[in-house]
Amino acid sequence: MNINIYMIAKSSNDEYDKIINQLIKNSSKFAKVKLHYIFNKDISKAQTIGEKESKTSYTQAYEKYLANSYNIALDVLGKQVDTFKFAKLVENNANVNFFIGGAYGFEDSFLQKCDNVISLSNLTYAHKIAVLVLAEQIFRALCIKNNHPYHK
Repeated sequence: MNINIYMIAKSSNDEYDKIINQLIKNSSKFAKVKLHYIFNKDISKAQTIGEKESKTSYTQAYEKYLANSYNIALDVLGKQVDTFKFAKLVENNANVNFFIGGAYGFEDSFLQKCDNVISLSNLTYAHKIAVLVLAEQIFRALCIKNNHPYHK
């Protein structure tokens, strides 16, 4: 199983990264989990112009990763799922992509191209916190799927 997490952000090396990387390492017993930071000059320029341009640049950056995978966008307006429903989302798919929007979220057209749109919470999180929560839920879901005691 391959799980990719795509986020509109520049890579860094901070305290969050240490925890995120440990969760990804823990998940490696069950699946290959990879984190992808996506940030380019088009996104940078668009974010200085406005929301519409920014969302368009996010879509352009992400679209090429949609093929041949089960695609899940994280969006504040997505449906909320509990841990067991989250585990079901990744259970029967060999390739799963998670997409975290940029500062302005997603275009509706991108959300419609995804197989599922979920919300981690009604709260808005900084990107690193969202990735941390997502990485922990991925590890927890993989443990549930593989009858590992971590979830209990």
